[in-house]
Amino acid sequence: QVQLVESGGGLVQAGGSLRLSCAASGRTFSSYAMGWFRQAPGKEREFTAAISRSAGRRTYYGDSVKGRFTISRDNAKNTVYLQMNSLKPEDTAVYYCALGDSMSDYGHGWEYDYWGQGTQVTVSS
Repeated sequence: QVQLVESGGGLVQAGGSLRLSCAASGRTFSSYAMGWFRQAPGKEREFTAAISRSAGRRTYYGDSVKGRFTISRDNAKNTVYLQMNSLKPEDTAVYYCALGDSMSDYGHGWEYDYWGQGTQVTVSS
């Protein structure tokens, strides 16, 4: 049974930063790709960032967060991070981490096998 637990969300002013963490258990963490998605009220789930398995040499970002967000992983800690800088009110959403095995398109939610419960990020103007 895979468990993904997100943390690090909260309230921040526009222009500020937050770092989200997602701790995984129940699998050999390094063998899996990891992704972050977000969903704002009344909107569809949106791809945010993803990182390939093992050393994580490949990273992918949604257009709205490129240059501001950075995804990384620490396999020794079974944790994936999302560093979010220059936050904007439109970044307000529930952020979910996800774990995937066989990936052909990191940007699609259906590629991922397990999901966390989400953490709320609110950016005030």
